[in-house]
Amino acid sequence: MLRKFLYLVLIVAGLLAGVFGYSVTRADFTTDDGASHQWREYEGQWVVVNYFAEWCAPCLREIPELNDFYQKNTPEVPMFAISFDDVSEEKLAQLKREFAIKFPLIAQLEQPLPMTRPNSLPATFIIGPDGTVKKQLLGEQSAASLRRAIDILKTL
Repeated sequence: MLRKFLYLVLIVAGLLAGVFGYSVTRADFTTDDGASHQWREYEGQWVVVNYFAEWCAPCLREIPELNDFYQKNTPEVPMFAISFDDVSEEKLAQLKREFAIKFPLIAQLEQPLPMTRPNSLPATFIIGPDGTVKKQLLGEQSAASLRRAIDILKTL
């Protein structure tokens, strides 16, 4: 009888460990390079998330500036972009090549983003070190305007 009870306890403990382990390691999102990310990886950092679409001319015009910002500010300020349209991973790879995007693209969302989907494009969100949206920037951005916005937010 005691042996059956111990087996039952071990089985339940194993199941609970599996469930806990899954919830701890589950990705919040996956980028186009296949890397899995959790928002808590970025706690304590400023993060930039840009929404874009291939049919949005201002979105495409700002890509070189976003590339410049990414290259000058990563890893200090991680940056990601997400397609406004629901596109396949193959289409995302095509867009990245076609428009020479240098920063990571969010390919799959497993958990909601810390911001709501924008009503207009381009839209760039600045996420603060506490994981909340600190600023939404609408319209084309430059590397300098993004850096300036983050620098101002840091003083508040």
